[in-house]
Amino acid sequence: MRHATEHAHLPTAELDTALRGGPFHVALRAAIAARGLPLQRVQHHLSRHGVKVGVTSLSYWQQGARRPQRPESLRAVRALEEILHLPDESLIRLLAEADERTVAGHPAVRSYRSLIEASDVLDRLRAELGWSLDGGLRTVGHHECVRIGARRELAGREAHHIVRAHRDGVDRFLAVHHGDPGCRPHDIRVRALENCRTGRVRWDQDTGVLVAELLFGTRLRSGDTFLFRYGIEDGTAGASREYLHHFGHPGGQYALQVRFDAAALPMRCHRFTQHSTAAPRSGRHDLPVTGPHHCVHVVEPRIRPGIVGIAWEWE
Repeated sequence: MRHATEHAHLPTAELDTALRGGPFHVALRAAIAARGLPLQRVQHHLSRHGVKVGVTSLSYWQQGARRPQRPESLRAVRALEEILHLPDESLIRLLAEADERTVAGHPAVRSYRSLIEASDVLDRLRAELGWSLDGGLRTVGHHECVRIGARRELAGREAHHIVRAHRDGVDRFLAVHHGDPGCRPHDIRVRALENCRTGRVRWDQDTGVLVAELLFGTRLRSGDTFLFRYGIEDGTAGASREYLHHFGHPGGQYALQVRFDAAALPMRCHRFTQHSTAAPRSGRHDLPVTGPHHCVHVVEPRIRPGIVGIAWEWE
């Protein structure tokens, strides 16, 4: 009996190890084995969750021959976490970590771990400044222009905001900048350009996160709109490979433009989205760098919670 009991716990031990270290297909295979479900039963449970996935696809996923990428497939992965009694986002996290592959020997994306650490640091810096989750503001329009310099560095960016207050007394906005790995936050400068002035500034050296108060000089009433513009001068890190913006709340239009110095043009660019920090990237679409302005852009008519970004590759 002791031998049989130990054997019964082996799949669970294997599953725990796989969920901690991945990769995704090994964790999925271990989870299905631990539950003792044939793939036909897994497919049946998915259909009850309103998700259609073929047995062949499930087999490919657990063999590592294919990886879920389409929105419907990612819905299936989240449903699998529930069906297989796994912690929330455990399989999704492994998919996100699988996206952290290298291109030409360089990290292609910010790692899941770095984004989580930056999020924790951001919460701490916000708390130091007494900032609530959304500051009493909703985005009506947000346009950003990012400049990539001749050394391929993130030279700086400019942001134009249109916001609406949803409570009385709002008189400031908290700007957030996440520098590239190796940046020097203490050398990054915040410039108030229109209808605001710079207040307190805080940063974290390890993650490259900087936050700065932008003071309006007036107190808004609930329903009031306000326009302001600010800039960030960076240029303190090495080669930049992406720029992304994380939205915590729905809002109006968002436009992101990345402009490259004529002396440092990338081989290719693409846009991407993520439903959350832990989710894999999706919505990839190539963006050709053409014309005399050497820039690419994306426009989101309506902001949804999640991440929108542009990534590029150098020779």
